[in-house]
Amino acid sequence: MSAVPLSFVLLAGFAGADLVAAQTPLPAPQAVAVSPEALKQREQELEATRAQQKSAAESQTKLKADIAALGQDRSKLNQQLIDVAAQVRGIESKVSDTEARLRTLDGREQRMRDSLNSRRSEIVEVLAALQRAGRRSPPALLVRPEDALQSLRTAMLLGAVVPELRARAESLATDLGELVNLRKHIAGERDQLAADRDKIRGDQTRLAALVAERQRQQAAVEKDLEAESARAIALSKQVGDLQSLIAKMEQDLKSAAKAAATASQQGAPNTVNGKPNLAAFKDRSRVSPAIAFASARGLLPLPVNGTKIRDFGGSDGVGGVQKGISLATRPSAQVTTPCDGWVVYAGPFRSYGQLLILNAGGGYHVLIAGMERISVNIGQFVLTGEPVATMGSTSQVASILATNASQPVLYVEFRKDGTPIDPGPWWAASEGEKVRG
Repeated sequence: MSAVPLSFVLLAGFAGADLVAAQTPLPAPQAVAVSPEALKQREQELEATRAQQKSAAESQTKLKADIAALGQDRSKLNQQLIDVAAQVRGIESKVSDTEARLRTLDGREQRMRDSLNSRRSEIVEVLAALQRAGRRSPPALLVRPEDALQSLRTAMLLGAVVPELRARAESLATDLGELVNLRKHIAGERDQLAADRDKIRGDQTRLAALVAERQRQQAAVEKDLEAESARAIALSKQVGDLQSLIAKMEQDLKSAAKAAATASQQGAPNTVNGKPNLAAFKDRSRVSPAIAFASARGLLPLPVNGTKIRDFGGSDGVGGVQKGISLATRPSAQVTTPCDGWVVYAGPFRSYGQLLILNAGGGYHVLIAGMERISVNIGQFVLTGEPVATMGSTSQVASILATNASQPVLYVEFRKDGTPIDPGPWWAASEGEKVRG
């Protein structure tokens, strides 16, 4: 049998194309009987689907039982909400990190492939020499880099490479070996990414159920939530700026006014030796801030995983000054509260998309905008780290708040007695410094 030309071998090997199949005429369509093996495979696939459905149903039943077991215990429910929200945000970070590493690895792989393709004539020459001098020929069809690497290593082990070709063969073997290892690394990263995505879907399902239970319990206490929400949106259309909106809510809306009054009556929480009492955060049943907002400098977590694209005091892109910070986020990212506070507004507002305003006490307000969905109600007290909203798939705010309208952007603004202030000093510098709700 005649040998396959090496130019054909290498084109098949490094372009990954099955030229033999491409040159073979396609047979005319005809009825094909289903083999017993195919039937068995279909039955196995059906059984696997049934098993997945059964597992999902069992998980759902267990989740309902777990939530029912919490009952009316607000402390336990809050603990679950904060813990699961933290897990979701933790996996979001892992997924983002893995995706970034994969982009780098994919770029390296493409550059290596381009380099090997540009040296195709050298590879042809070296493998041709190996085929002539070796005791065995290279594989007839090098469909993977692994095949070419094995061919080179086999020839060198057999002593078939003459001295002047050895350096070139070893250089090629090194490059091919790096490409093979890189592909294994990429495969491992993709497997981990798939596992993390499966995990985040499960945690998001649990979190959604917990949020629904929290809101059900809230609705049972506040009978007129829907009417209050509708009135809040109607009032928001009567004002043109954020300060007027805050004043309107806290003066004219019953639930927001009650929250504002409670905030002003609480006073500053006690300190320990002049420092904020961080142990107070362990009380998950609290109904007022654990520490004074003014004392929380350097302790607050950002409300979402993201990249800061605009900072306080910088240009807002239209000749003005940025009054808060803008964070580019993942689609559907989880938004949590950066501090304890009372919800005085939750709904759409002009160019801000969905807007959440918290009264943190002591004359401080925290405004968070750009989410797709808000999951808390006006008048509700929320804890640091509690899930309150989710991002959409694209920007929900006006273009002046985002540098890239195609990605979700969260806008965060702090105010003291109605005046925007720099939130920078309040953010924790590292994970270990953040307070937990």
